[in-house]
Amino acid sequence: MSGILEGKRVLITGVLTESSIAFHTAKLAQEQGAEIILTAFPRPTLTERIAKKLPKPTKVIELDVTNDEHLGRLADVVGEELGGLDGVVHSIGFAPQDALGGNFLNTPFESVATAMHVSAFSLKSLTMACLPLMQNGGSVVGLTFDAQYAWPQYDWMGPAKAALEATSRYMARDLGKQNVRCNLISAGPLGSMAAKSIPGFSELASVWDHRAPLEWDLKDPEPAGRGVVALLSDWFPKTTGEIVHVDGGLHAIGA
Repeated sequence: MSGILEGKRVLITGVLTESSIAFHTAKLAQEQGAEIILTAFPRPTLTERIAKKLPKPTKVIELDVTNDEHLGRLADVVGEELGGLDGVVHSIGFAPQDALGGNFLNTPFESVATAMHVSAFSLKSLTMACLPLMQNGGSVVGLTFDAQYAWPQYDWMGPAKAALEATSRYMARDLGKQNVRCNLISAGPLGSMAAKSIPGFSELASVWDHRAPLEWDLKDPEPAGRGVVALLSDWFPKTTGEIVHVDGGLHAIGA
């Protein structure tokens, strides 16, 4: 029986550790029949080591999504490797330390601008860099952390994720004519490298212990990875501009 991504070619960003959603997305994508290529920054060698733990070998290319030169050559590099693309996974987020951990009112604009550029604007710039390879349409899937609420310690990453969510909707509007879908997975907290960079992360994560209807496991990124793979597949052919919650149902519970 063939997998739901059989014959698909997918670019995946953000594979840093085995505990990341991006790694589990890559693993599941390969198991479901996709050819993949990974991007990494600032340490491609780290991603190359992690990539050896995937079911099949895959190429890793350096990509700084804030670097126009990197973005400008991306289509050529990926095209040589895969010939084209059917899917793109945006698993990129960053905020300087002074934009996190309860410093919201004192964060300088320069740090806010960095968070917005890397975490939100990059969804548009990455997609546009890949668009020439998506001649037959395709699926763009990003990762968010529910921006409807103000979370403890999350500070300017909250507005950055809100901008990411709005960006995804506008991209869905403008890319639909090219049969390119753009959706997001809103995952619950996970003990990834990104989480460890948030001061007081345990305070944020503890909300799930009390409010999530389904038991949430901080050590299990696979449910979120499955959500990404499902949106990459042809099983959601007319879904775009959507945010699918993979958070144990917490988003539906008021208190």
